[in-house]
Amino acid sequence: MTHPPAPVAVVTGASSGIGEATARALVTGGYRVALLARRSDRINALADELGDNAIAIPADVTDRASMVAAADVVQHQFGGANVLVNNAGIMLLGPFSSEQRDDYRAMVEVNLMGAITTTEVFLDQLRTGGGDIINISSVAGRTARAGNGVYAATKWGLNGWSEALRQELLPNVRVTLIEPGIVDTELPTHITHQETKTAVSQAYDAATVTASDIAEVITFVLTRPRHLAIHEVLLRPADQQL
Repeated sequence: MTHPPAPVAVVTGASSGIGEATARALVTGGYRVALLARRSDRINALADELGDNAIAIPADVTDRASMVAAADVVQHQFGGANVLVNNAGIMLLGPFSSEQRDDYRAMVEVNLMGAITTTEVFLDQLRTGGGDIINISSVAGRTARAGNGVYAATKWGLNGWSEALRQELLPNVRVTLIEPGIVDTELPTHITHQETKTAVSQAYDAATVTASDIAEVITFVLTRPRHLAIHEVLLRPADQQL
């Protein structure tokens, strides 16, 4: 008896945090996974660890040509993608000022345009046999605060685009928005404003929700029967107020 090939998931930002944890969870769940990230050493090591059901593809979500090349590899080696997890993101918090202008542009390019570009490039593959798009947003896509304005803007933008995309692609491709609160990841380590970095790092060091917790939720969403679509999941540590 011939069994259908295992489904294929593409995970951006797979070199650490939620992306890495999601890749692990999906391979365990029977998926073949394409690991996309700029840090090739990390995804190569992860692919070696996960075995034949994982491939490492160095790629940059801000470079469309890079993503087109990645999509070609996925098509050639795995026969195309069934799932896209738009996880690549940066959180460069700090006061709104000209000194942070490079951070602002970087967040827009990675968090918002990166997800849009990656989805555009992989969309034909996802449409072929019905698929899923998982967009990793944030509580900041619902609640803006002083010091996170541009980061929140990218996540509010991601939320709005995801809802429009959901309506456009139904019923063949399901679109799900995941909005985590504080999760134990390396996000704060990239903050360039030192005072903000110190404060945010303290909060993240005390985080009770792990990347694996989020990966478990993503796996749950993906394994629902095709007649059911979970459009949005908002989740926080039980003790996080905002």
